[in-house]
Amino acid sequence: MNEQIRAREVRLVGPEGEQVGIVPLERALQLAADVDLDLVEVAPMARPPVCKLMDFGKFKYESALKAREARRNQQQTVIKEMKLRPKIDPHDYETKKGHVVRFLKAGDKVKVTIMFRGREQSRPELGYRLLRRLESEITDLGYVEAAPKQDGRNMIMVLAPHRAVKASAVAATASRGGPRDRAEESAPAAGEAAATGETAAAGETGAVADNTGE
Repeated sequence: MNEQIRAREVRLVGPEGEQVGIVPLERALQLAADVDLDLVEVAPMARPPVCKLMDFGKFKYESALKAREARRNQQQTVIKEMKLRPKIDPHDYETKKGHVVRFLKAGDKVKVTIMFRGREQSRPELGYRLLRRLESEITDLGYVEAAPKQDGRNMIMVLAPHRAVKASAVAATASRGGPRDRAEESAPAAGEAAATGETAAAGETGAVADNTGE
């Protein structure tokens, strides 16, 4: 920037993005001084390097504001886990489904696990039907991101909120002034255990709420 630039000549861009052309460095520095702006190297690897006339202090301030706003609006991606038994009681099923609905409305993904025990392992179709039933009852909120698959004694399916549902959750979070309160997340609702950390995807932070029970 300014006197730190070492090239003999530069391709100069004006403050409004207009192309000035290739000029000697001394001329570019003089033009910057005439309009009380900085000469900033924006493409140092070009031949000749590209420089722009700008208020560098203002540029840094506006960039910091944009970065802060992006962090404020960033929605933390979370994976919750809901565990069911293949022969779950109807009332318990409705309770568990209510948790799944709440998670999806909050913009979270949900890992649904069917736990088989003993002779239940010989009836995987029971778990498959249960997962498909749950899928059909939450279609307005989410979709199946990972289809049901057997994993040892368990059967697993991952649900994700629709884009519009997630966007609404992000907007609601932003209107409350930022990410969801950590204390609120760490206090489990009835029938839920406290959240533990898990990586959801590259660049994302995940948390799994282990909801056991039958």
